Amino acid sequence: MITSPPTSVPPSEQRVPVVIVGAGPAGLTLANVLRDASVDCVVLEGESREFIEQRPRAGFIEEWAVRALERRGLAGRLLERAQTHSECEFRIGGERHRFAYTEVSGHHHFVYPQPLLVTDLVREYADVKDGDIRFGVRDVELHGIDTEDPSVSYTDPDSGERRRIGCDVVAGCDGARGVTRASLPQERGHIARLDYGVGWLALLAEAPPSSDCVVFGVHRRGFAAHMARSPQVTRYYLECPPGDDPENWPHERVWSELRARLSVAGAPPLTEGRLIEKRVLDMHNYVVQPMAYGRLFLAGDAAHLVAPIAAKGMNLALYDALLLADALVAYYRSGDTGGLRGYSAACLRRVWEYQEFSEWFAELVHGPSSGDPFRAGNATARLRRLFDSPAAAAAFAESYIGSSGEVTNGKLLAGR
Repeated sequence: MITSPPTSVPPSEQRVPVVIVGAGPAGLTLANVLRDASVDCVVLEGESREFIEQRPRAGFIEEWAVRALERRGLAGRLLERAQTHSECEFRIGGERHRFAYTEVSGHHHFVYPQPLLVTDLVREYADVKDGDIRFGVRDVELHGIDTEDPSVSYTDPDSGERRRIGCDVVAGCDGARGVTRASLPQERGHIARLDYGVGWLALLAEAPPSSDCVVFGVHRRGFAAHMARSPQVTRYYLECPPGDDPENWPHERVWSELRARLSVAGAPPLTEGRLIEKRVLDMHNYVVQPMAYGRLFLAGDAAHLVAPIAAKGMNLALYDALLLADALVAYYRSGDTGGLRGYSAACLRRVWEYQEFSEWFAELVHGPSSGDPFRAGNATARLRRLFDSPAAAAAFAESYIGSSGEVTNGKLLAGR
């Protein structure tokens, strides 16, 4: 529950239609679309601009998302600089199995690290469009989200003064640990959660990619993955015990284990390099239901988390943001509330599709290292079917590339 004493909240110093909390891909995409539609908004971000433009995060963007950004004038640099991927590779039992998902689905992935997208979106909103974004804010609080007069207060980083912004709508785009999700009354928001019982050691290496596509290593010692981030940087993952200490993984152990899990006959050797990031992710998914309460609308990781097995997190955040942006534009242009009323249900349909695929895929790659012969047998059957059955290949490609629908004018369009 929100329990802010009235005496601690200063009078509203400003009023705008929309306050956006969080300057990640969701918040910045929303801000840009609203700015273009002449809907005033303020973006509040707890970190510095330099920090959010360098924070290592996801790197694969689905084609529907790129086209949706392109239609809104937000993909210029992305289209100039991004690489495209059309295949992925499974390595299991000492063999390589290529899966050409573009041949099957007609769509491909764009490789464009999240920090670059955030940099582009910040530049477009703050520098080109002169949008209002406030970095380094502290102690953000939401007030009256279940009333017709919500507001957001925060501590100004320069003056140390408390400030408040009145608004019509609050967009919660501040991630898994942000204040907006915590502002949902417990009786009004349910969190569904799945824990996989494994950890992933997330690594960034200053090393050129060793493959021209994503590589999934399915191994009895544990899952491993190779994902290009740029011509000079590669993302690797290693399955490890949940809660493991990254310091347990010195340079030599990391590369020894990557070679053991990813090396197969006919594949080029891994190109080693300095490890510039090491952190352990405990693999879990969650979904907040509903994604809206009163005048608060959640988007991105504030509303749901998908383990990085299939690179869905940033894509879901963009989906939410585009859907919410179009709904808000419709409301302010014509008074149409249909998009806002249907926002949570429309988002959750896609969220649960991606969650189901994530669970299915996670079992495929974790089953062989589980120590459970039944799970290992199931995983082998799933992989075999993927390459033996055209129907299974088509279903996997559609889910992997996320081509089952896209956002146009606030509606989910089926088909490709």
